[in-house]
Amino acid sequence: MSELRDFIAIGLGPFNLGLACLTEPIDELDGLFLEAGPRFEWHPGMLLDGVTLQTPFMADLVTLADPTSPYSFLNYLKENGRLYPFYIRESFYPLRSEYADYCRWAASKLANVRFDQTVTEVTYDDGCYLVRTGDASYRARHLVLGTGTPPYVPESCRGLDGEVVHSSQYLSAKADLQAKDSITVVGSGQSAAEIYYDLLADIDVHGYRLDWVTRSARFFPLEYTKLTLEMTSPEYVDYYHALPEATRDRLVERQKGLFKGIDAELINAIFDLLYQKSVAGPVPTTLMTNTAVVGASGSGSYTLALRHDEQGRDFTLTTQGLVLATGYRYELPAFLEPIRDRIRWDGSGRFSVARNYSIDITGRGIFLQNAGVHTHSITSPDLGMGPYRNSWIVRELLGREYYPVEKAIAFQEFGAPT
Repeated sequence: MSELRDFIAIGLGPFNLGLACLTEPIDELDGLFLEAGPRFEWHPGMLLDGVTLQTPFMADLVTLADPTSPYSFLNYLKENGRLYPFYIRESFYPLRSEYADYCRWAASKLANVRFDQTVTEVTYDDGCYLVRTGDASYRARHLVLGTGTPPYVPESCRGLDGEVVHSSQYLSAKADLQAKDSITVVGSGQSAAEIYYDLLADIDVHGYRLDWVTRSARFFPLEYTKLTLEMTSPEYVDYYHALPEATRDRLVERQKGLFKGIDAELINAIFDLLYQKSVAGPVPTTLMTNTAVVGASGSGSYTLALRHDEQGRDFTLTTQGLVLATGYRYELPAFLEPIRDRIRWDGSGRFSVARNYSIDITGRGIFLQNAGVHTHSITSPDLGMGPYRNSWIVRELLGREYYPVEKAIAFQEFGAPT
């Protein structure tokens, strides 16, 4: 029989990797981290040259829980002889490729991580969870789910033949895309904007036509003002979590611009590049807002059925290359089916995530990383709130506070006075 561990964490994105770093020095916790892939990967298809994170370097795996941790981004820079160049650069925002390398560096130092472990089933018996992979089984008292969100393809574009590219595979497909006569980017967020800018930079080298289609009313900038950033705070999580489910669902739709918008500097850079290229004559590109893709057909060359929302007009666009920067959506892992009755569900069939990030009927058996916007607001996918959430999880696993959990940091009040 396999050793009984305190917890098993499934999936190794930045949040569970942060938990691995934070639990590594705690002798009382025996945890294991299982990852299906052969190595740590973080959005490899979007590691474009020069692109930075949208959060400062302090939003690393550990610093906001433990600034003294050896797994900090600054320690990564020091060990790699890059601390002074980063200091001279005078930017809080690491390169995205640099952040991915930092995460690989941290993962390489951990003894409690197992790669090539695809979880096939989780069962519960005799007070513990049995986690099975293709070639092994593990037992633990607790689970931490960090399986991430797979790429989302809109229903209107499903089933297309040919080489439709999701933004998550952009870099590997870039050369083939640029060999085509026309390319269309669909989407409204940061990834769509980065891909459009990258392709626009080479438009006169390769001679393709480039279009950008978004159903958003405009190219919304990511709101990054300081009082708005206070919404990534313990107080706001408390306030949001206590709201009725229907109210929270309405807020999710209204708050998308707070974590799904485009960096304002990138929006301006796109305009500047368009202006620069227009000096030599019209640029073969069109940016279409208020425009939804309602259907698509074809193979090798695609005809998109489009609808302009405000005008109520239908039209079509033909393109050889199609890039779907349509984001990611959480999917319930199939391996949870045998323990479905141990999980709490809300009125919409989603995880009912408690304030302490648990989703099981005991309130401290299974914990969820990310995938909780509907209960914990925009803090759920925020890298800077990862160490905060992990501090909560560590406290629940230990039964005592190991890393101080902040309770109040905001200047503003989010609810009515009590």
